[in-house]
Amino acid sequence: MNLDDVHRGIKKNKKRKRIGRGPGSGTGKTAGRGHKGQKSRSGYSAHPIFQGGAMPLVRRVPKRGFNNKFALSVMAVNVSELERVFAAGDEVNPQTLREHSIAKKRYDVLKILGNGELSKKLNVSAHRFSQSAQEKIEKAGGTVTILPGKKAVVKNKMASARTTENAAAPEATPAADETVEDSVATEEATEEVIEETTEEVNDSEESESQDS
Repeated sequence: MNLDDVHRGIKKNKKRKRIGRGPGSGTGKTAGRGHKGQKSRSGYSAHPIFQGGAMPLVRRVPKRGFNNKFALSVMAVNVSELERVFAAGDEVNPQTLREHSIAKKRYDVLKILGNGELSKKLNVSAHRFSQSAQEKIEKAGGTVTILPGKKAVVKNKMASARTTENAAAPEATPAADETVEDSVATEEATEEVIEETTEEVNDSEESESQDS
């Protein structure tokens, strides 16, 4: 292999394909669309799963379950792998796992599982631990550190903000004494209105009797 084979045939600025510019170009006259038919017309487009009117494969295949696009990608590592790769007293975290060719793929959450045996003292840092894995690590004299993970996806941010505000600032309930005072004042005001109305009715009846 020669050095110039690496970039042979690769052009930095490739010229666009000019169509409909004569028969000598190879894409003249019909401009690569052929003679007649739906595909030769302007504005043609086809649905990606269209199969000429037959039931598409996508619709023939049965469906089951669903795909949660908000789900976190979890990378699972067993304690047996930690026993095989790490020495006693080592630090186990996402970076050291990647250096030892474990958990190299892309993920959101690292979880340690308890499959296998662990006899070495390790300081393990991960986002999640199974109960058996945590017991085996601590039994071997190691430590468990839970790393902060990604925050949960909030679909309606305004609703969650209102809920947080309501939870942070509960409504002030009036004191019992204030409630009693308010009810007493309301009763007194009602009695005054009734007395004034009664006096007015009596005055009007007296005036009518005098006129008669």
